[in-house]
Amino acid sequence: MQLPLRSCVYIANRGLRTFFKTSASKKKEYLARKLIGFSNDEMYRVVADVKRYKQFLPFCTKSTILKRSPTELHANLEIGFPPIVENYTSTVLLDRPNIVQAICRDGRLFNYLETTWRFSPGLQSNSKTCIIDFYIRFEFKSALYSSVASIFFDRLVKEMESAFIKEASRRYGEASISVHELSPVKS
Repeated sequence: MQLPLRSCVYIANRGLRTFFKTSASKKKEYLARKLIGFSNDEMYRVVADVKRYKQFLPFCTKSTILKRSPTELHANLEIGFPPIVENYTSTVLLDRPNIVQAICRDGRLFNYLETTWRFSPGLQSNSKTCIIDFYIRFEFKSALYSSVASIFFDRLVKEMESAFIKEASRRYGEASISVHELSPVKS
């Protein structure tokens, strides 16, 4: 027996709603630590260069600085991985060459989004190294966005992290050492 199209759509939508309600938490978190072949200041300059994110950061289609001071900026970013294209505003706290922290609480796309990059000295014998502590946590407002993000979350975050290191290579030349994964430390 074949169901009418209207019944099939209802059943499919009902199943989809159930999947999105139960399959993923709206909260996501990622923590990583790496020893890399660029100095604290070089990596700081790449990560703090929010205006150029659209040129090298995957899925960032727009990056506009709205307001800037030496220790803080406000930026509007547009992210897109079809069918999702959204924009949000972040406050970015700058402590050169140690920390870049972006906080979004604009309430449209995220309940919150916090990204922290900490840069500390690397090898004593090589000033062109540093340790990066990268931490991101967020909660989407939408269960739909959370479900889509959960499918790709690990890959997206690792691609994003890698994009900053590749941009450092483009700006400053070949890394002095290869990337070494370290045990993350939550602060």
